[in-house]
Amino acid sequence: MQLFLKSIATCALFVFFIYSTAQSLAKVQYVDDGTRVSYRSSLLNRTDISQNQSPFHSRRLRQAPDDGGLEGTEISFKEENVQDLATKTDSEEIRVCGEGLVLPLWMPQKNISMGDRLIRGFVYFLLLIYLFVGVSIIADRFMASIEAITSIERTVVVRGPNNEKQTMHVRIWNETVANLTLMALGSSAPEILLSVIEIYAKDFESGDLGPGTIVGSAAYNLFMIIAVCMVWIPAGEVRRIRHLRVFFVTALFSIFAYVWLWMILSVISPGIIEVWEAIVTLLFFPITVIWAYIAERRMLVYKYMDKNFRVNKRGTVVAGEHDQVEMDAEKGHHPMVGFQSHRNSDAEAFDEARREYINVLSELRQKYPEADLDQLEMMAQEQVISRGNKSRAFYRVQATRKMVGSGNLMRKIQERAHSDLTEVKAQLQQSDEDDPDEQPTRVYFEPGHYTVMENCGEFEVRIVRRGDIHNYSTVEYETQDGTAVAGTDFIGKKGVLSFPPGVDEQRFKIEVIDDDIFEEDECFYIRLFNPSENVLLSVPQIATVMILDDDHAGIFAFSDSSFEISESVGLYEIPVMRYSGARGTVIVPYWTEDETAVGGKDFEAVRGELIFENNETEQKIQVLILEESSYEKDVSFKVHIGVPRLAPDSLHYPKIQEVENKDTKDLTELDRILLLSKPRNGELTTSHVRIRESKEFKATVDKLVAKANTSAVLGTSSWKEQFKDALTVIPADESEFDDGDDDVEEVVPSCLSYISHFVCLFWKVLFAFVPPTNICGGYVTFVVSICVIGIITAVIGDAASYFGCALNIKDSVTAILFVALGTSIPDTFASMIAAKHDEGADNCIGNVTGSNAVNVFLGIGLAWSIASIYHMSHGMTFNVEPGTIGFAVGLFVAEALVAVAVIMFRRWNKNIGAELGGPKNSKYISASILVFLWLFYVVICTLEAYDIIRI
Repeated sequence: MQLFLKSIATCALFVFFIYSTAQSLAKVQYVDDGTRVSYRSSLLNRTDISQNQSPFHSRRLRQAPDDGGLEGTEISFKEENVQDLATKTDSEEIRVCGEGLVLPLWMPQKNISMGDRLIRGFVYFLLLIYLFVGVSIIADRFMASIEAITSIERTVVVRGPNNEKQTMHVRIWNETVANLTLMALGSSAPEILLSVIEIYAKDFESGDLGPGTIVGSAAYNLFMIIAVCMVWIPAGEVRRIRHLRVFFVTALFSIFAYVWLWMILSVISPGIIEVWEAIVTLLFFPITVIWAYIAERRMLVYKYMDKNFRVNKRGTVVAGEHDQVEMDAEKGHHPMVGFQSHRNSDAEAFDEARREYINVLSELRQKYPEADLDQLEMMAQEQVISRGNKSRAFYRVQATRKMVGSGNLMRKIQERAHSDLTEVKAQLQQSDEDDPDEQPTRVYFEPGHYTVMENCGEFEVRIVRRGDIHNYSTVEYETQDGTAVAGTDFIGKKGVLSFPPGVDEQRFKIEVIDDDIFEEDECFYIRLFNPSENVLLSVPQIATVMILDDDHAGIFAFSDSSFEISESVGLYEIPVMRYSGARGTVIVPYWTEDETAVGGKDFEAVRGELIFENNETEQKIQVLILEESSYEKDVSFKVHIGVPRLAPDSLHYPKIQEVENKDTKDLTELDRILLLSKPRNGELTTSHVRIRESKEFKATVDKLVAKANTSAVLGTSSWKEQFKDALTVIPADESEFDDGDDDVEEVVPSCLSYISHFVCLFWKVLFAFVPPTNICGGYVTFVVSICVIGIITAVIGDAASYFGCALNIKDSVTAILFVALGTSIPDTFASMIAAKHDEGADNCIGNVTGSNAVNVFLGIGLAWSIASIYHMSHGMTFNVEPGTIGFAVGLFVAEALVAVAVIMFRRWNKNIGAELGGPKNSKYISASILVFLWLFYVVICTLEAYDIIRI
């Protein structure tokens, strides 16, 4: 905001400087007019359409006073009027203003004093500033609608690295096409509409204000904005153009656009714009877009050009331009490889975004180890949106909101991250917890496996009912022999279980028969059958019961050879089972061994001993799994158990020690049975633990990445939200424009924030009536906004004309200096933010060249097409004097070539290596060259407009 106020003050001083200069030039001009009356008379004779000469008017004669100063746009001149004009004294009037299209004329127009002209000029200047602010605010709504339109997504199915199908959402609009069409239209809408409206306001005759604004804006954008961005990059940093092919196309067309403009003005048909010339100018717009798209997609001839490849953050080989590979190499990313990836570009982009999210989450986990996962995910989502590639619309809206006291978009990003996470968690919870009443009634064992001791007496079996439990249900059960026989090892049982309404489980008991005979472990089964109507038997519908002999110390082994777990499990327990007996206290050593999983990184390595007490059949090894929040993780480690041994305080320990000390020849049958009862290992003494990514985390990442775009941040969802934003003073983070710490946030709105808010309150409330962007995908906002921009632009055209008339500044000079500057200031601030926060220079340089080409092809091409067709339909020709516009175009082309050469020299110079930033001396020298080019352009065009320089 401070920089914005400084800019206004500078412009005010610049206005009075131009005014004094214009007065001096006017005196010189009119003193010299007496010697050029015959030359001007010959020009008047050439304006007769009946003569087959170039029928264009002198720009000086068009600005001479008409008969009443109020009516008509056609001015008839007589030679005696010219003679009178040449002999006027310095104290006489120099120019009388004509009626505008929308804005009323300030009367009177004759016999105005110098002080009165100064006051009127100052009032018109303030009005222009206020109108520029208004058009910037409505342009934000326009850009937000464009962002909503270009963010429309479609669902695609792609193949993953393991050939699995993957569904994702990708944008319909190509980035290059969006930047050259809607985004360029959004940033240049005032200039384009001014050119079209001026044609209508002048009864389809040419004017200087519209074309002059487009040419002046192009010069300011190419020279001043890029110069400011060069020095705005923080010390020690650089910004390179990433889409170099697209930049070459847009730079070529931006220069060609003005070459073509000069040709049709001065070479092909001097002073006359024919219909085919205007239509061809307009057709160059889609040609530019198509060519840039072909270059970006490497179609036609571009696919045969040099192409490099790089390995992205996930290890996927992707195509990249040479500069992108160099940027990645500087950052320490994967090296370049020499073959092409067959993966879909949409999938690659989605994978890159996903990997970025994971990396950010890992950084936050290290920085805030005590924070919970939900908080870290919200912070990661916020940073991903903040760090992600942003469109020109985002930076334009961000810059304007800072200037008018509407706050920082980063605050909305924080709110958006919180709402995204809440929405995603709610979706996942809803999918996990479907309405049980809508599911069928299911009955099954829980658990499906029971291990009991031979001496346990009896144990309880549990059957559960899930789904709809509001009805009465029954199911039958019975035991079945296995290696354990009913009547010998257990008491068989059969019966019916009833589930009254609302009851979700039933239990029954089975008795186990104990004996003193040493035997192997035995098992039997319990099955469910014959459920009542509308009841389904689910797995497990057969339960297995294992009876362990209590006369043996036991056989020890893992319950499974491998376990697959999620990295988010935390403390994981690996079960070690005791089979074939459970007598005595047994000690079992255990330890972990690294494989692809590394102790201390993926899990905490452990080593210790398990103690099985008498009749205890299961113990668990606890391993802490370290969560890295990896999206695709697949690592493993081993867990081993050693040879088990009886504890010294075990009941059988002395007897076994005594038998072990005997000679094998002296062992009796009882001694051999006693040795067989020693604890020993089973087959599974090693188990593999496989750590995979968390499915919930994976689903959360997918959904958050899909939502990680700025379109919703720019847009609004209701009129209530718009009016709330319009009436609320939000503190702005000045660190975007100052060199202070970026982490410092202003808690309370500053005095400047309040001032700017109340100054702009009229515009904010007025534009709050524009429909929100969530209606019809932003198209309604698009149409309404461009209509409002057109109305304000018409007022700007009138105010600019009155401003120049009051201070005796010609329309061509007013357009090149003031109107072009006023419409380009928001773009300047937007480019400064983009230069500081983007990784590349595309949003600073690439969009400048693209907008310059679009301004000519669309702004001038559309306006001149309408005018030329109108004149042709009336049997006339559309006349445009080359004059200052032709000279300004030729000068701009020459200087643009120098500017592009400076930019490319910086890129290819080994000591700089980038278009923006770099060593302090080099970036200030380069910026000084560009600033000089703009000042030289302004001065020379002004001198030519006042005939100090002749063409």
